[in-house]
Amino acid sequence: MRPASVDVDVLVVGAGPVGLLLAGELRRGGVDVLVVDRLAEPRTESRASTLSARTMELLDERGLVPSLGDPPREPAGHFGGIPLDLSAQPSRYAGQWKVPQPVLERILADAAERAGARVQRGHELVGLTQTGDTVHARLTGASGVVTVRAAYVAGCDGEDSTVRRLAGIAFTGPAATHRILRADLRGVQLPRRRFELLPGGLAISARSPDGVTRIMVAETGADADVSRPATFEEITLVWKRVTGEDVSGAEALWVNAFGDASRQAERYRERRVLLAGDAAHQQLPAGGQALNLGLQDAVNLGWKLAAVVRGDAPPGLLDSYHGERHPAGRRVLANIQAQARLLFDGNRPSGARELMAELIEQPTVRDLLASGISGLDVCYARGPHPLVGRRAPELAARQTGLPTTTTRMLRTGRGLLLDLGGAGGWLRAAWQGWGHRVEFGAAEPGQAYDGATAVLVRPDGIVAWAGTDGTGLREALRTWFGAAAAPAGAAAAPPPRIRTAPPVATRLPA
Repeated sequence: MRPASVDVDVLVVGAGPVGLLLAGELRRGGVDVLVVDRLAEPRTESRASTLSARTMELLDERGLVPSLGDPPREPAGHFGGIPLDLSAQPSRYAGQWKVPQPVLERILADAAERAGARVQRGHELVGLTQTGDTVHARLTGASGVVTVRAAYVAGCDGEDSTVRRLAGIAFTGPAATHRILRADLRGVQLPRRRFELLPGGLAISARSPDGVTRIMVAETGADADVSRPATFEEITLVWKRVTGEDVSGAEALWVNAFGDASRQAERYRERRVLLAGDAAHQQLPAGGQALNLGLQDAVNLGWKLAAVVRGDAPPGLLDSYHGERHPAGRRVLANIQAQARLLFDGNRPSGARELMAELIEQPTVRDLLASGISGLDVCYARGPHPLVGRRAPELAARQTGLPTTTTRMLRTGRGLLLDLGGAGGWLRAAWQGWGHRVEFGAAEPGQAYDGATAVLVRPDGIVAWAGTDGTGLREALRTWFGAAAAPAGAAAAPPPRIRTAPPVATRLPA
């Protein structure tokens, strides 16, 4: 019997937060998406639980923030265990938002499936070949072998990515030098420890509202073999040696071990295979930066890949994913490596930790570090205007005469051309040929925007152009949104119809 086969525009491997958000982004762009995961059921443990200000902004631009409910907000984070105030950052989501990973996954899965993505579990990728304009993926599941033919494959399958290995993409960087043990415990009372440096090592403990206490401990001088599975018995012994406290009577809900390796894929794209999230970068999970970095990968990639699949992408658009996100990932990895030195070498008499604690009190240093932790320091390109390549702050606006915000206008999945006041008819005339890919609106009066009278914003909330006249605007529109659909001044074409359900072909055999 020949293996079953299906066809799809994009196959996403990995149904974690990054893969699910990417699937939703692709559906916003009208692309057929199939998400597969080797696990039969979602994980129940919360490996990460912190969303940054920038990630919250991106979720708001997709209308997903109300689904989070009322998550706790922490106004402060840390840099290498040293408290760092995040509350003064220029975002209404300043701070860190506590959302357990299983909750986030459920929200993203629901959103992706409502949009028409198909999520199927219990299928493991075992083969991947690229021929011409097709990627052939072999999956194994309960029904046997299935072949998926896709225009593109996105690997969102974690640090040990099968997609990355099968695509032949190198994953380079320093191996782990420390092994950290982690456990979720019920039925134990411990003092709150926020990156407490003790003579025997590093200890962290925090109790969540549901009564579960998470502990993490790294013993000084211990071996760094993170491949060795953690056990509750080992954690109780190490915790007692480092803190003097006995947790052996607690109920262990989950235990694991991880390290401080710092690796990055040499390239995020190999022809028709792309990487995002932990498949593209591995780092110490400090302050949720790994999860947030991956979610921001997905948003950057989604609209670009959708445009390529639709056939209306300008040349080089998909290459800009690696061009923008690889340096962003490298910057975060360097940030976390610096934090790791402070965390694990803090007991050494180097004075580095004491010096950093003093520097953080300086407003310039505090703002620099806080913007990095918050994800608000993104800058993809330098342009003639200082806003180009940076996130577009939210503004009150009007569209077809009705009050709205720039955040709400970006929920269509298209770009945004915004009149900031005084732009005149030249702005609307320039927009006409791109009306099917770019929204048009006008900011409410009295909102400063670094002297610009108009801005062009990409679907991922990044400023593509800003200026006081039309110089460079049409070039920016072509660069990010392709050729005009109609001559300037002609009526704009209606937006493409986005299918709300996947074709039957994307359903794998049960």
